Amino acid sequence: MASLIDGKKIAKRLTHEVAADVIDFVEQTGTRPTLAVVLLGDDPASCVYVARKLAACREIGITSVEHRLPSTTSQFGLFSLIDQLNSDPAVHGILVQLPLPHGLDPSTILDRIDPRKDVDGFHPVNFGRLSSGTDALVPCTPLGCMMLLESVVHNFKGLHAVVIGKSNIVGKPISLLLLERACTVTITHKLTRNLPDITRSAEIVVVAAGHPELVKGNWIKANAVVVDVGISRVSGPDGRPRLVGDCARQELSHARAITPVPGGVGPMTVACLLANTVRAALKQHRAQPTLRRA
Repeated sequence: MASLIDGKKIAKRLTHEVAADVIDFVEQTGTRPTLAVVLLGDDPASCVYVARKLAACREIGITSVEHRLPSTTSQFGLFSLIDQLNSDPAVHGILVQLPLPHGLDPSTILDRIDPRKDVDGFHPVNFGRLSSGTDALVPCTPLGCMMLLESVVHNFKGLHAVVIGKSNIVGKPISLLLLERACTVTITHKLTRNLPDITRSAEIVVVAAGHPELVKGNWIKANAVVVDVGISRVSGPDGRPRLVGDCARQELSHARAITPVPGGVGPMTVACLLANTVRAALKQHRAQPTLRRA
C-alpha cells in the first residue's frame, strides 16, 4: 500500500522554521518582513486563495498588505501600483494574484515586479537564475514539491523523473530542480506520444497536467514516488462534488508514496510563499539568513 506524503505536516514544520526566522529578522533589522498582495476583481477562488495567504502571514508575524483593485483596472494603473511597491523599502515581497482579468497580459505584469521582491518566482531573472543553478527565488509550488520528495527520497542521483506538464509555473521549474539533484528528467505534455510507457519507466513522477485522474494505475511502476499537483472538482458516483488530483489515486496502491489531494502540495505552496517572503527580506536587508530549506 502506498504511503501518503503528509503535506500538511511538512508545511507545518516549515512554517514553524519560517516563524523563527521572522523573529530573527525583527531582532536584526527592527522591522518585519512585509508582503504586498495585489488582487484584481472579485473572482471567488482568487479571493479565497488571497485570504489564506494573508491569514498565514498574520499567523507567523509577517506583515501583509492587501491591494484590491477593480477588474476594470488598466495595465497602466496596475503598473503604477507595482512601481510604487517596487520603490517602497518597507515592502519586501510582491504577489499579483493570478488569473488576471481579461485584457491584462500576465507575463507583462509579472515582468514589472522587482526580481528581488518576486516571491512567486515567476520573473524571467529568477527563472534564468534557476535554470543556471544560481541563487533565485524559486516558484512556490515546485519548491514545495521538492520538499515533499525529499521527505521520502534521500538520494536523487541517477533516478529517472518524469514530469507531466510543461507550464512555467510548475512543470519547467520542477524539472530544473530535479536536474539540480542529478536526476535524469523527462518532460512530457498532452501531445507526448506513448505517455503511459514513458511514465512507467520513472522512479519519480510529478503530475501537473490539470486533467482530473489522467494518470492510471498501470502508468506507474511499483515503488515509484508520485507527486500529484493537480486539483479538480468533479461529480462523484452519487452526484456530489469531490476533489480529485491528476492521478487516479485509488489505482496507485503499488506506488511507494504519493501525495494526497487535498492535503499534499497545496499546504506546501502557502508555506513556501512565507519562506520566500522572509528570504527576500533577508536579502534586501543583507541580514544573516537562517532559513534552512528555502
